[in-house]
Amino acid sequence: MQSPDLKSLSTFKGKYYTINKAIKNLLIDSSIYMKEVKGFLLVMRYTIYYLIALVVFLAPVSAADFSNDDFARSINFTWLLVAAFLVFFMQVGFAMLGAGIIRVKNSLNFFTMIFMDFSLGALAFWAVGFALMFGGSNPSLGLDLGNTLVGYSGFLLSGQANGNYSAGFLLFQIMFAAAAVSIVACAVVERLKFKAYLMYTLAVTTIIYPIYGHWIWGGGWLSQIGVKDFAGSGAVHAVGGFVALAGAYLLGPRLGKYDKDGKPNVIPGHDITYIVIGTFILIFGWFGFNAGSTLAATDLRISVIALNTFMAAAAGATSACFLILSRSGKADITMICNGALGGLVAITGPSAYVSPWAAVLIGLIGGIIFVKAYWFVEWKLKIDDPVGAIACHAANGIWGLLAVGIFADGTYQGVTGLIAGNTNQLYIQSIGAITAIVWAFGTGYILFSLIDRAIGLRVKPEQELQGLDIGEHGISAYPEFTTSFKDGRQ
Repeated sequence: MQSPDLKSLSTFKGKYYTINKAIKNLLIDSSIYMKEVKGFLLVMRYTIYYLIALVVFLAPVSAADFSNDDFARSINFTWLLVAAFLVFFMQVGFAMLGAGIIRVKNSLNFFTMIFMDFSLGALAFWAVGFALMFGGSNPSLGLDLGNTLVGYSGFLLSGQANGNYSAGFLLFQIMFAAAAVSIVACAVVERLKFKAYLMYTLAVTTIIYPIYGHWIWGGGWLSQIGVKDFAGSGAVHAVGGFVALAGAYLLGPRLGKYDKDGKPNVIPGHDITYIVIGTFILIFGWFGFNAGSTLAATDLRISVIALNTFMAAAAGATSACFLILSRSGKADITMICNGALGGLVAITGPSAYVSPWAAVLIGLIGGIIFVKAYWFVEWKLKIDDPVGAIACHAANGIWGLLAVGIFADGTYQGVTGLIAGNTNQLYIQSIGAITAIVWAFGTGYILFSLIDRAIGLRVKPEQELQGLDIGEHGISAYPEFTTSFKDGRQ
């Protein structure tokens, strides 16, 4: 029998003790982990007990008091504010989406634009825009909304407009106005002067958006002939989209976007993950945009509106994905995200008036419209729209208005379209759509032309090559990682 090697035995013992120690440490760590898990489960258990007790305690109170006007009004006030907060969060989505699609050297400039949308825009809409749009009054209480063309009272939220509900309603509408301005920012980014942007922000929030909004929501002539636009396919998105079309047309394309033969070049963005995150945030905020437009939590239609909103987004993303796959063989996530947004824009107007199956169909068509319109704007019109705002908001805003006249089924407020045998509603919706195009593009063209004459629209070529972060703001979004190439791209 061969004697064991002492050196090997010593090595074996060393490995044994090492393994044994590791096992003991693992057991100790597992014990600590299990204690943490048990603690977490204990907290969750008592949380569930608390929620059950809360529901049981409040249920009889709610059943008894729900018919009380004060109780119902407090619930509606709360829902209106929550919806306003959700729509405000959409500004983060716009910022992330746009900054991801554009180049790094202009990302800070775009963030600053979006920040000023709700800063300067909020002040302007509070002082002037709200009065022009709603007469500065409380529509839910049946107060005077102004005449058929424009509101005329409640400037600076004065007079009868200075009430609790009007304050919440104003906050909600400020977020809508900011969204309309943000749409334009997406089309003119990377070459528009920041001072010009501030001037156009004032004009959109005090004149262009409020006046069309009054026509369709504030008792104006479009609402009186029966145009329906529940949450703003036309009032917000089509108006913002066609002002964007005018601005992008007058600005011209970015340097290097088109070859001498007119063929467009791809200018890649700096962070695709921003695009996806921004889209998710926008979808989340859109629940407040659409469902919040009931202005009342006691309107149980909000559940259908929320479902329609989500289904249209999913359908838009799906149709855009398959269309891009069929054309290029590649699933471009930027087009998929914009397809989802196209579906959302399209369902915004008809969200309360249609059934979920119709919302899916509207969203599917919306995704296709975005892709087709994006190619048309870029290849045929030769208009440079970096984020795709024109295709997404202008084209699908019009589709959303028309969709009301096709798919409205009479289940909400008695609004019916073609599928319910009413051919007249589509004609009425067409008037609203044509008015949105003429008003938004016409006033947008005049506005940007005046700004161009006053201070100039476009930055100098050397500033554009350097990037607007440095040229307009004197700082880079990523100062430690900035790299300059010979052609000025970053």
